Amino acid sequence: MTDTDLDRSYTALCEALAAVGEAQAPLLLSMLSLSLMSRFERADEVLPLIANAQDQCSAGAAGAA
Repeated sequence: MTDTDLDRSYTALCEALAAVGEAQAPLLLSMLSLSLMSRFERADEVLPLIANAQDQCSAGAAGAA
């Protein structure tokens, strides 16, 4: 994916999150995540991505404390 494609995709995600509102944002993210995960052939390709995202969130929470 090019930088332009990544920017367009991120912008579309931000706009979709704003459109559905804060209460529905977790549902949208869950549905999108499942849709994207289904494009991989094996869980071994997805599990490191989940772990990385979790680690980044945990590091961000630790930095905010």
